[in-house]
Formats: sequence, C-alpha cells, structure tokens
Amino acid sequence: MSGPASVHDLVQSHRITAVIYAAAKLNLAEAIGDEARSVAELARLVSADESALRRLLVGLTTLGLCRQANRDRFAMTELGRQLDESADPSFKDWVLFEGEILAQSWIGLVDSVRSGKSAGELRGDGDDRYAATSNAPEFTRRFNAAMVSLTRSIVPRIVAAHDFATARVVMDLGGGTGELIGGVLQHNPHLEGIAFDLARCEPGARAHFDRLGIANRGRFVAGSFFEKVPCGADTILMKSILHNWRDDRCEVILRNCRDALPASGKLIVIERIMPEPATTETQDRSCAMSDLNMLRGPGGRERTEAEYRRLGVLAGFAFVGTSGVGSFSLIEFRKVGH
Repeated sequence: MSGPASVHDLVQSHRITAVIYAAAKLNLAEAIGDEARSVAELARLVSADESALRRLLVGLTTLGLCRQANRDRFAMTELGRQLDESADPSFKDWVLFEGEILAQSWIGLVDSVRSGKSAGELRGDGDDRYAATSNAPEFTRRFNAAMVSLTRSIVPRIVAAHDFATARVVMDLGGGTGELIGGVLQHNPHLEGIAFDLARCEPGARAHFDRLGIANRGRFVAGSFFEKVPCGADTILMKSILHNWRDDRCEVILRNCRDALPASGKLIVIERIMPEPATTETQDRSCAMSDLNMLRGPGGRERTEAEYRRLGVLAGFAFVGTSGVGSFSLIEFRKVGH
C-alpha cells in the first residue's frame, strides 16, 4: 500500500471513522449476511434512502469492507464481516464506542495539549473518569462492550504467550465482565479465577462465567484497586489498566498488588509498548494514537518498556521479561521479599 501523498489525504481520516460507524449503526453487515444483496433490498432492511445507501456502500467498498458484485449489488468482505455483532472477531461494539464517544472527545485535543489536562479535568470532573461515569449507564454499557470486543480478539494470544501451569489462582485486576479471565480459565482447567472490578460489572461477569460453564471456578470480587486488592491469587493479570493513569496513581495500584500477592507471586501487565523512537509503522502509529487518547480521556499515557520496568521495580517487583502478543505486550514481574 502506498503512503499518503499529502497532509490533505491524512487530515480526512475522520471521514473513514464516520463511514464505518454509519455501517455499524445501520446494522449493514447483519443485513447483507453471507451473500450479495441489492441496494433496494438493503434499503428496506435497514430503513435507509436507496440512493444515499448506495453511496455509503461504494464508500465502504473503497475501504475494503464491501465488495461490489455489480452496479447495484454489494457483499461484505471478510474484513467487513467484523462489523457483524455475531462475527468472530467482531469489533462492532468498539466501532460504536469510537463513533459515539471517542470521536467527540478528540475534538478538544488542542485544549489537552495546551494544558496537559484530560477532558474531564478541563471540565472540572476530577481525574477518575471511571468513578465519574459510574452513574452514566449508557457510557458504562458501551465502554464495557467495546473493551470486551478488543480483549476477546487477543485472549488466544495471551493464553498462548504465557504458561499458567504453575499458577493456581489467577486474578484479573480491572477484569470488567470477565472476558480475559474467562478465556484463561477455559484454556487452563486446573485454574481458579477472580475478576476484580467495580460492583457495576458483577452481573455481566457472573452471566459470562455461567455461559462459559466455569462458574464453579470463576468468581467476581467487587472493590477499588486504589483502596485494596484482595488476597488469594498467586498471579495477577492487569490488561489496559496502567495506561489509564499517571505514574503516582499507578504506584498505588502496583503497591496494592504487591501487598495482595504471596512471596514470589507473579504480576503480568498487558499493555501496548510505546516505541523508541517512533516510526511510521502501523503498530507505532496505533500506540501513539492510543497515547493521545489517554491524554484526552482518562489522563494516563502509553509507556515504553523501560518506563513500565521502572514502575514495577519502584513498587517492589523484579522484572522477569516481556513477550509480544500482537499490538500488545506481556510484561512479567515477580514479587520481591514478603
């Protein structure tokens, strides 16, 4: 694929987000299904203007999400199938989250770069977006669904990258509705698992454990990792948690993890690793964009491996090693002392 010819090409990227979001919101992937359909039929199925819908389908075709069978018949490509909520993987919930919540947040990026503050801090909401939104059920539902779709896509890689043979009880810190710990338990029948998160996640986690048939080995514990992390696990997983927070808040979380673990207990941090130096590679760009999303959103940052190692060592852990899992990395630490 050739690179952009000019800044003019790059600055129009928001249009791509809008086109993909429109397709997801209209449930186009579900309506098209596995075969080519006419624009007229699709317009009836998704309640859209036929001429306007055809124009959207042409746009999706240029992005590689649709295939034009003839002038007025379109099919979904394998890539486009990821907009179907029943697909594996499906990123529909992430697309809706991006289009309805994140796209609006990025509008104020200049204010955050000038001030160094997140959108919430600039509004006077404080520095804990998750607590501030606890009374906004629509945000919580959309956020959790988006995180599930992202986590589900990398669970097989996480399970393959780390050997849980010597573990007995694994806790997923900030485990949401149990997507990650559920996948770990499914692939490791000897394990017991704990999803630890705010109480609002409990019904979803219990239902998920029931669906997977692991309710006898998986449980949910409610609480805040800023206050206390429950004891009982010999291994703690933490995916996409530390990047939400500034260093001083990360130190509180990590010290609470250390206090909860037994001697030589393991901590596995799963995060994107900020490149040094950054290049135009797709993975570098993805990480840099996520870093700016953290600046604007919760106020955290993406970090280099050296920065994560430093945080771990300051909190009383020894660095063990790092392994890649797609766009994420597993950074393993071991508790030092008692």
